[in-house]
Amino acid sequence: MIFSISHTTRYYYNAPVSFCHNIGTIRPRVSQGQELLSFDLKISPNPTDISERSDFFGNTITRFSLSEEHKELHVTSTSIIKREYTEVKESFLSDACKKITLSEALFALKTTNAQIIEAKQFVLESVLIRNTTDTIKQYAEVSFRPNRSVFDAAYELMQRIYTDFDFVSGFTTVSTPLSEVMKERKGVCQDFAQIAIACIRAIGLPARYISGYIETLPPPGKKKLIGADASHAWFAIFIPGFGWVDFDPTNNQIPENQHVVVGWGRDYYDVPPLKGVVFGSGTSKLKVAVDIRPAAEAAALNISL
Repeated sequence: MIFSISHTTRYYYNAPVSFCHNIGTIRPRVSQGQELLSFDLKISPNPTDISERSDFFGNTITRFSLSEEHKELHVTSTSIIKREYTEVKESFLSDACKKITLSEALFALKTTNAQIIEAKQFVLESVLIRNTTDTIKQYAEVSFRPNRSVFDAAYELMQRIYTDFDFVSGFTTVSTPLSEVMKERKGVCQDFAQIAIACIRAIGLPARYISGYIETLPPPGKKKLIGADASHAWFAIFIPGFGWVDFDPTNNQIPENQHVVVGWGRDYYDVPPLKGVVFGSGTSKLKVAVDIRPAAEAAALNISL
C-alpha cells in the first residue's frame, strides 16, 4: 500500500503571541515494512528558525521558532508512505517467534550482546510509566506465566485490554496517572498502549510505545470524511532471540498495512506529535485534522487540510 498522509495542527490564540518555540515528532520514520517516499512540512507564519535532528531512539525531531507576532499557528505535514507489512506480520506468527517462553526470555535478558543491551532500556521506568502498582503486575501475571510463549501471553494481554477497557475520548489527558486508567478501565489508544507497556515491564520484559497513524474505513456505501483519521498509538514487546513484535490493543489486532509508524520511545512523552512554549497573555484552542488514504485517491481529490 502507498498512502498519502496529511496531518494539520492549528492553534488559535485569543491574544497575540510574540514568540513560540516548538518541537515535534512529525516525520514518519523508515522502519521494518515501511518506506518514506516523500515528506513536506508547511508552517504558517513562516518560522524564523527550523532544524531537524535524530533523537536517541532514531526518530526525526523537528524544532522551529517564531518571533513574529501571531494569533494563529498552522503546522501541516504531508507524507507519502509505502507499507509492505504482510511478511512482517507473518514472521510474528512463525514458530521462531512463538516458541520462546517467558522463562527463556528472562534468562536471555541476562546476556550482554548489543541487541539485548539496546532492548533492556525499555524495561526501565519512564516519565509516564513509573511506580508500577501491584494491580498492574497482577493483571499482567494472568497472561504471563513462566512456561508460556511470550507471544501468546502478549497476544492475550492485548485481547484482555480490548475487552476490559472502554474507549472514551476526553476521559484522560497526557498527565492522567496509569493507576487511574487501570481503576476506571477507560481511556484512549495512548492509555491502552501504556497500560500494556506497564504490564510487560512489570514482569521484566522490554516494551516500547509506538506513535503513528491508522487508516480508518467508512461504513459500506458511505463516503470517507477528509480529516477523519487519527493519530494512533500501540505497543511492541521485545522477544529475545526473535526481536520486536507489535500489538494494537485499541483494535485488538497485530498491526497491518493500514498502520503507519511515525516514531517510538519509552512512552508518549518521548514522541509527542507537537509541543512547545509560547510567550503571550491569552488562552489557546487546538484543532487537529489527519487524513490517510491511498495515494492515488488523495491525488485525485487534491486533498489539502
